[in-house]
Order: sequence, then structure tokens, then C-alpha cells
Amino acid sequence: MLRGRIRRGRGAYVADDDPLDAAQERRVRAVLALGGVPQADLPDGVQQVRLRLLERAASGREAPRDVSAWAAVVASNLAMDWHRARRRQERLGERLAALRPADHPSGEETSLLSLAVARGLDELPDAQRQVVVLRFYADLPVRSIAEQLGVPEGTVKSRLHTAVRALRARLHEDEVV
Repeated sequence: MLRGRIRRGRGAYVADDDPLDAAQERRVRAVLALGGVPQADLPDGVQQVRLRLLERAASGREAPRDVSAWAAVVASNLAMDWHRARRRQERLGERLAALRPADHPSGEETSLLSLAVARGLDELPDAQRQVVVLRFYADLPVRSIAEQLGVPEGTVKSRLHTAVRALRARLHEDEVV
């Protein structure tokens, strides 16, 4: 049963109380931790469970019969999602490393650089990441990118410039280059 009630207040839903009690929150944390989620990410996982419970109530669906069990299942699913995202990140780093020419040194330095670039790409806004990937990984000229995206060439150049500057700053910040 939901401990907190959701009521309408000025057109928005307002929570009267936390939907998870202390025991349920501890259970969610335990499920996330046992699922392999790092300690630093546990508070975010608990918040995600709360959010999903509140969204469920706000959408008018009835509360789960056993909130504790429901929250544990949601936490387990979040842990699996966390691992999927981590594997995607690792595969992206591997693909970026595979694109690097063979005459460059390989090993730990290359892996670190590839991971740093992949993380930097993830932090870019979608439009900037898109032009970087099309220009440098798909090797398309600026004119083709502009035509495919339906934007002026100047926009593509501006996005590339901003993205490359942000990536360069990120690599220097992480002391990779």
C-alpha cells in the first residue's frame, strides 16, 4: 500500500509523504547493491524507484498490493539496465579503439583514450554528437552532412567546432592527452 497520498493541487500532483518507508528503501538499496550497482549510484536508483511509484499513482493506476515486493522488482530491473548501459559504453570504447589506425601504439593508453572519447561523446548534446560521428567516424564531408540533416553547412561547421572544443577540453581535464 502506498504510504503517501497523491492529491491534485493547482493542476499538478503533489506528494504528501514519501512513497517508500525506511525498510522499503533499505530493501531497494540492497537489491541494487546485490545487482552490482556501484555504491555511488545507489541514491539515484532509489530515487528512480520512488519516481516510478509516484508516476504509477499519478497516472491513476492503483498502488501495488505489496509495495516492498514491487519496489524490489523495479530495483532489480534498474540494476539490469545499469549493466546494459555499462556494456554499451564498453562496446563503444572497443569500437572506437578498433577505428584507430594500426600504426599508433596500442594497449592501456589507447584504451584510456578511447574510453575518454566515448565518455566525452556521451556528454555532448545530441546534435553535436551526431555531426562528430558523421564527420569523423563515418568520414562524410561537411556538405553531405548538411544535406542529410537538412541544415546549412555553417551550422554543421559550428556544431563540429563546438563539439571538438568540448571533447578537447574533456580530454585535457581527464589528463588523457
